[in-house]
Amino acid sequence: MQTSNEQIGVPCAILRGGTSKGIYFKAADLPPPGAQRDRLLMAVLGAQDLLQIDGLGGSRLVTAKLAIVGPPTHPQADVDYTYGIVPPGQGRVVYTSNCGNISAGVGPFAIDAGLVDARGADTPVRIHNTNTGKLLVAHVPVADGGARVAGDFAIPGVPGTGARIFMDYRGTVGAKTGRGMPTGRAQDRITLSDGRAFDTSLCDVGNPCVFVAAQALGLSGSELPDQIDANAPLLATLKELRARAAALLGLCGGWREADTASPALPLVVLVAPPAGYADAQGRTVPAEAMDLRARLVFYGRCHESMAGTGAICTSACASVAGSVVQQATRPEGERVAPASLHIGHPLGAMRVEVQGHARADEPLVFEALGFARTARRLMDGVAWVPRSVLEG
Repeated sequence: MQTSNEQIGVPCAILRGGTSKGIYFKAADLPPPGAQRDRLLMAVLGAQDLLQIDGLGGSRLVTAKLAIVGPPTHPQADVDYTYGIVPPGQGRVVYTSNCGNISAGVGPFAIDAGLVDARGADTPVRIHNTNTGKLLVAHVPVADGGARVAGDFAIPGVPGTGARIFMDYRGTVGAKTGRGMPTGRAQDRITLSDGRAFDTSLCDVGNPCVFVAAQALGLSGSELPDQIDANAPLLATLKELRARAAALLGLCGGWREADTASPALPLVVLVAPPAGYADAQGRTVPAEAMDLRARLVFYGRCHESMAGTGAICTSACASVAGSVVQQATRPEGERVAPASLHIGHPLGAMRVEVQGHARADEPLVFEALGFARTARRLMDGVAWVPRSVLEG
């Protein structure tokens, strides 16, 4: 760390990983896990106000993220990676989940930071995600000893093209609960305090998610984030639905404790059969480009595109006979492309490679499960925080 009379400087980099943006740190440049580190990270991103005006967070959930990367503690990994998010205005840092988009930046960051040697034209980086204890593998294009940036691969929600990074998530089944379908059932009926009941599917691959049909909530499935975020009755329904799902998954002692004990998980995903719609930028997304529609809600807001782990879990659940997701998905022989699932989200359609079939009462095993992203280092430098942060 660097120091001045009143401030302390922390080396870091800002990377766009997929459709998210975060602050990436080497673990050696931070205090050890604990209250002091948390205070430092909250100060770097700006935890106290919605605009995060006094920090590097971007005032949106997809830009209020961080990654801590260091030497591996898992015998089969090249690096450890801890994901965190500092939700705007909440005054806390949350480590309970993983982020698929931020994970796409871990391999390039590790290579460029000298934590992993570049090998050949495509370097596999075996990543131990400490949030879930699971291994994922990033296949990172490299050149001249560093991660490549230029390429012809495009992803919805990111302008231009970049080098294609493939994220292999086959090893993330049972990320938080130990089972792909934690209840052993394809569907679980969740009843709310007001007596309304919803058929849901609970799946845990990448991150645990609770899936519910958009139609059951009175939605078309093509709603955009602003419409969902402005629908207070809907958000209240989803808040209790998520909380009760968290209790079913064992993530909290009782559903009323979910906001404090498990604020991030499960993610809520609204699913609907394929249909054309206009995305958040007014572009037409035809029904032929997708195998289902999905809208993901976390921290009480709709994701601007689609969380990477949410896409992984959606694709895994679509492979489970009788699940809410499978019922909304094109039959396999009619999909946009073989061995894949195309998810229509608020900024386009995302492709996930998936091969595998299962029943809810059996272990989920996949021959293929992953997605391609791009990532780009935006800045290297020093983040300054008041010295008083470390002193408490």
